[in-house]
Amino acid sequence: MLKQRRRQLCANTRVPVTFELLLREALKTLPELPSYNHLKAECFSKFVSSETDAPEIRRQRAIFKWMCAESNNQSTNERLLTVDPEYLLLPGTTWSSFINKLQSIVISIIGEVPPDDAIFGGFSSGASTSRMRAVGHPSYKFVGEAHVTPRALSHGISVIIDAPVWIRYGNISISEVPGNLVFTVPKNAEIDRVAAKEPDLNMFMQRGIGSFIRSRLKRCGIDLRDQSRNRLLAQHGSLTGDLCTLDLASASDSITTMLCLEVLPICWYTLLSDLRSPITNIDGYEHTNEMFSSMGNGFTFELESLLFYSIARTVAYFEGISGIISVYGDDIIAPTALATSLIDVLGFLGFSTNIEKSFVSGPFRESCGGHFINGLDITPFYVRRPITTLIDLIEVLNKIRWWCDKEGEHGILCPSLESIWTFGRDQVPTQLWGGRDYGSTSSLVTYGSGSHQLVPKVIRYRGGIGSYIHRLSVLGDVPDLTSLIRPTGKYEMRKVRTWSSPRPNPFPFEVID
Repeated sequence: MLKQRRRQLCANTRVPVTFELLLREALKTLPELPSYNHLKAECFSKFVSSETDAPEIRRQRAIFKWMCAESNNQSTNERLLTVDPEYLLLPGTTWSSFINKLQSIVISIIGEVPPDDAIFGGFSSGASTSRMRAVGHPSYKFVGEAHVTPRALSHGISVIIDAPVWIRYGNISISEVPGNLVFTVPKNAEIDRVAAKEPDLNMFMQRGIGSFIRSRLKRCGIDLRDQSRNRLLAQHGSLTGDLCTLDLASASDSITTMLCLEVLPICWYTLLSDLRSPITNIDGYEHTNEMFSSMGNGFTFELESLLFYSIARTVAYFEGISGIISVYGDDIIAPTALATSLIDVLGFLGFSTNIEKSFVSGPFRESCGGHFINGLDITPFYVRRPITTLIDLIEVLNKIRWWCDKEGEHGILCPSLESIWTFGRDQVPTQLWGGRDYGSTSSLVTYGSGSHQLVPKVIRYRGGIGSYIHRLSVLGDVPDLTSLIRPTGKYEMRKVRTWSSPRPNPFPFEVID
């Protein structure tokens, strides 16, 4: 009996495979309504398992797609290098006048010269060219070997010198490397997504640049820490039709060196060019990059946001079209009347619009994960991997409840998926019922109150002098040797104090009970 109880309380306990099959069947029985049809089409669209294409095949496809983007980048670089200044990019607008205006908008946002402290960034907990993710905590990166590209070396040395604690205690050994390393992460059942591990010191300084650009964009109303504005604008556009949502294919991999040279102030271009990785190692093959920066670079997201916002504003200026413009990475929202011209200009600059995920006409809009039709939120939930453990089951059940809450009326959840949710709930120990967070995997959101939640078991260890430097450099506070945490992949039950948030809306059967 004791062994059975322990097995039941283990988060890694296998759950019946029938739940996934029953969920698929339950989706098929949903009524023929827009939100239900959208959920049917999207729910398992990103599902990856042993029965989908093999990881090696998905990886090969991703790298092939990345190399195709590089081929397009080469063509774009050649086009921008040789374009006639009098070329009419838009009716009545020459290339030279367009670029001049675009440059002025960029300068108005970030200034002509980067501040001296812009390169003082920080380390992330991800992998780098010198360290795997398992030992990627920032505390490790302040000591030992640190990689850097040749052109970034002088900048890296100045950063270390300007940080007295780092240069005094860091005991760091700097090694030059030609550039970054390719790796892939799952994207959907057919293809992975390509990213790159950056050299350590490059990443430290890239993150500083990214943080600076982010702060300057916020002054323009573009908050890269908050996707809610784009979602609200997409909802508005689906209702009124006066705003379109554009999504670009391989956007971050299509920012070319010539575009940055044309658009960025020369001091900014020189600095960012020094900090980027000019070479990408692809399984031992050293590829010279036509792109300016890839996913994994610490300023790519902010740079693409800056470029797309500035390009959209420039097109609007010459077209004489006013209205709201908002960006979040490559998610662009602009006046519908601007769409055709903006898509054409982006195409000339090397960016391909993803037609399947861009919406100019009709009642549907999508941006930053929010899906809307005629103002109605029809955002689906996704099942991305097999539902095999208790953690997986709780995650999906909470997603189902979240979706039913969106579809509900008068404070009662939509009962369309009530039966499959109830079946899954009965597989979860009652101690874990009563959660309040739809995004949680530690407790199941129910109408009643709960007593426990799952807490990951971790290994705590000391980070030594690296923790001291990391704490001081990041927080600017009294340093201490903070403990580091490494997850074990296992969980344990822990008693919960009183939930601070109110009860969620109930399913009909929960009210009756």
